[in-house]
Amino acid sequence: MTTPSGDRPDDDYWRRPPDAPGSGGAAPGQVGPAGADSPGPAAGYGGPPPTTPPPPGWRPPVHLRAAPPRRLPPQDTAGLDVEEQRAQWVTWSVGGAAGVVLVALLCLLCSRAIF
Repeated sequence: MTTPSGDRPDDDYWRRPPDAPGSGGAAPGQVGPAGADSPGPAAGYGGPPPTTPPPPGWRPPVHLRAAPPRRLPPQDTAGLDVEEQRAQWVTWSVGGAAGVVLVALLCLLCSRAIF
C-alpha cells in the first residue's frame, strides 16, 4: 500500500508503490539491472503461467441419456378467453367500487370544509 502524498488524495489508492531497493526503477515486465534477475517483486510481473490444452477424452463417459421432453397438453383457448374476460370484469368492478368510495369520501371532506 502506498503512503498518501497529499496532492490528490482521491488517487492515492491507485498510485504505484515506490520502487523496491535494487530494482533500479525497472518498468513492469522488464528485468532490472544485472543481479536483479531473481524472481520476486523486484523482477516485476512476468504474466500468467503457460497453459497446456487438456488431453483428448478428458471428459468422463456419459452412460445415461436424458429422456426427450414430453408433449404439452393442448390449450383450451376458448376457456382461457372466458376466464380472462371474467378476471377483467372483476378488476373493473373492484376499481369502480374503489372509485365510488373515493368520490364519496371526497364529497364528505369537501362538505365538511365548506360547512
